[in-house]
Amino acid sequence: MPASETPHLQPITPAYHLRILGDEQLRKLKFATLEILQESGIHCPSEKALKIYAEHGAKVDFIAKIVKFPPEAVLAALKQAPRFYTMGARSPAHDIKLDGKSTYLATDGCGVEVIDFETRLRRTSCKEDVCKMARISDYLSSISFYWPIVSAQDYSNTAPLHELDAAYNNTVKHVQSETVMGAKMAHYAVEMARIIAANETELHTRPTLSLLVCCISPLGLDRDGIESALVLAEAGQPVGFMSMANVGSTGPATLAGTLVTADAEIVAAMTLIQMATPGAPVFHSMMPGIMQPHTGAYLATAWEGTSLYPIGVEMAHNWGVPTLAGVFATDGQVPGWQSGGDAASSLMLCALVGADTGSGLGLLESCTLLYPEEILLDSDIYHRIRIETAGLDTSSEALGLDVIKEVGPRGHFLRQRHTREYMHRRVFSELTSQPAQDGSLRDPITLARDKADWILLNHHPEPLPDFKKKELTQLLSLADREIG
Repeated sequence: MPASETPHLQPITPAYHLRILGDEQLRKLKFATLEILQESGIHCPSEKALKIYAEHGAKVDFIAKIVKFPPEAVLAALKQAPRFYTMGARSPAHDIKLDGKSTYLATDGCGVEVIDFETRLRRTSCKEDVCKMARISDYLSSISFYWPIVSAQDYSNTAPLHELDAAYNNTVKHVQSETVMGAKMAHYAVEMARIIAANETELHTRPTLSLLVCCISPLGLDRDGIESALVLAEAGQPVGFMSMANVGSTGPATLAGTLVTADAEIVAAMTLIQMATPGAPVFHSMMPGIMQPHTGAYLATAWEGTSLYPIGVEMAHNWGVPTLAGVFATDGQVPGWQSGGDAASSLMLCALVGADTGSGLGLLESCTLLYPEEILLDSDIYHRIRIETAGLDTSSEALGLDVIKEVGPRGHFLRQRHTREYMHRRVFSELTSQPAQDGSLRDPITLARDKADWILLNHHPEPLPDFKKKELTQLLSLADREIG
């Protein structure tokens, strides 16, 4: 089928902002993080990383693999991290310019199960699911960049590379991985990004790939994650670090204590990247949960938990780096009331405190299960918040004093040209208040399912040139032989 045009991005650009923490609270959190890094330190099992830390003034116990940081070493390193940069896309029109003005969102990622698009039966995810959801995400103006939303479990050790291949072939938008782990796989990922880039300069100035690495709470870093981040950073691809410390289990039983624990993990990792590659683009991602006290489960959306995400945004900016905020995460098991309620408050708060980016659209069951229609439901909530935060137009034309005077008391505005013009500018949900033939209202979840089917049938993003497809296929074959 011929390619169809990908809609322009519609980021959230709030007309107003709020603060959750005061300057003194942020100062306390920052100095608490520095104290933890200096006195408790971080466990880091990567010999390569330990050597870098030691060469740049950290105190390294190579036997216990514990790194302790003089505060001045952390502050000097992070001073080199850029606050703003560009996350490039295959289509230059879809580049994301992080400038502190807007919030750009991605899908969720790493899901392991899918409600099948056709049979509606639950099954494990595969590469074709990554392809289909990339196409749906490419169509949605609410999605600015794509996490491979589920895992390509029909491939083994090279699944992360096949997820990148599926993404690059099915969306023109920026791609962010959270599964490329280890130096060897990272080198392959960089080569894939190099194939997509027009040239070596664009690989660095408009990177089409970025990487998110999870820390190991409490106060630990992952060897393969750290070593993959070092490879991507050297190649100019943005790398970020996420903590999912859990209040009461892998973090203290207080929100502030868990925030400090999580922040120490993230800051230690970003410090490493700046020591190894000064000026490399990095980002900070705070996504703690709260332990369910009866089961020990990780709750992404306990009542207090929602505030952890926007506070994480403020902490990131206090370090002078962009953030990937947690939004839309839900413990709900099916599309419905809980998933909608969980999504709205976290996105609104994160947008209003100035989150640069965020992720979380499209998955249920604590980010493990894909219902294809959920991303349409989440997108609907996104646009509601995008419009609500855009502020009020109080221009003379919007005030409409002339038309109000013309209509006067007890008239109506239906026949006015002003009404026709402005009603055409109104944006309404495609999922709610939609009438059926019998006069009843159609079910939004059914409409979302129908819309997902329509997108897959009708939207076909601009394909990669044949020679680039061939190069990606050859590179994947080599990786399958070497790693798989």
